Amino acid sequence: MPELPEVEAARRAIEEHCTGKKIAACSVADDLKVIEGVSRSDLEAALFGKTILAALRKGKNLWLRLDSPPFPTFQFGMAGAVYIKGVAVTKYKRLSAVSDTDEWPSKHSKVFIELDDGLEFSFTDKRRFARVRLLEDPESVPPISELGPDALLELMPVGDFVESLSKKKTAIKALLLDQSYISGIGNWIADEVLYQAKIHPLQIASSLSKECCESLHRCIREVIEYAVEVDADSNRFPKEWLFHFRWGKRPGKVNGMKIEFITAAGRTSAYVPELQNLTGNQSEKVSRKKSTNVMSKKNVDAEESPSEKEETYETSKKNETAEDNKGREKKTSETENDRISSKGMAKKHVAVAKSSLRKRSKSSQADL
Repeated sequence: MPELPEVEAARRAIEEHCTGKKIAACSVADDLKVIEGVSRSDLEAALFGKTILAALRKGKNLWLRLDSPPFPTFQFGMAGAVYIKGVAVTKYKRLSAVSDTDEWPSKHSKVFIELDDGLEFSFTDKRRFARVRLLEDPESVPPISELGPDALLELMPVGDFVESLSKKKTAIKALLLDQSYISGIGNWIADEVLYQAKIHPLQIASSLSKECCESLHRCIREVIEYAVEVDADSNRFPKEWLFHFRWGKRPGKVNGMKIEFITAAGRTSAYVPELQNLTGNQSEKVSRKKSTNVMSKKNVDAEESPSEKEETYETSKKNETAEDNKGREKKTSETENDRISSKGMAKKHVAVAKSSLRKRSKSSQADL
């Protein structure tokens, strides 16, 4: 996604090669999503015959000052780019010099301009998140009027920056991406400056120490100034920058330290845990959460696993069965004993009866 250095490189290229020249021809794409608030024919008519006096920028927005209003503005979005035929505008993740063998103008061109000396340039956008508008006074109306100070030209003094952060109760990366706070910082710059300042992306801005705020201010200035100085040519960025290792969420290391990815402000964020730790209350919360997770794991480990539960159940069933068998055996034994005892008692009763019968028989014979 084009950020301040890429848009500034485009502005400088237009200023160097196109200012002072008249627009001899213009072709606008029939794309109502990108061409906003003006018809294709009206935009072409407004540009034709005008002289480009200057190319201006604020944040990630660029506009051309012509010899009379209205002026065309370009909001680059996710993939907006300026191509000048035969001129390398920037090498940020792409080569911008258009050769004779390249399709020209590109099928993704939204505004194509030919100047009176034959030079041609085009604003393209293959993903259609960019916006092209025609405005009487671009700085006085949205979106440009709603932008915060430009991160290159208007970065607030370090003392004001420290005081400002002390009042912000939001995560620092979300704040850096807020174009109404500072304009021009996008995802890769935010990740880079936080890495260099050793600040976690989710750290609450107001909780940062004075030293951290000062370090962040310095990193914003240095990273943006360097990227602009080399015309956003990423091949010339310092090799130790996180920039070279953060793309595609691939596992990797920077300067020997592991890179991890989280979501911050709704964006994929690369950071280095070894350097960028949450501090203060946020650190304590993380520690408590980790402790809770460890305790939960211990509790889970202490519980019987399904197989252990099944084994316990089977053992219990076996024990119950054994007890039942013992009970039945005991009962059978008692029944048998009772049966034997009953037989014995019956024999005794028979013996007593026979003895009594013999006695009565003897008594009867004696009487005779």
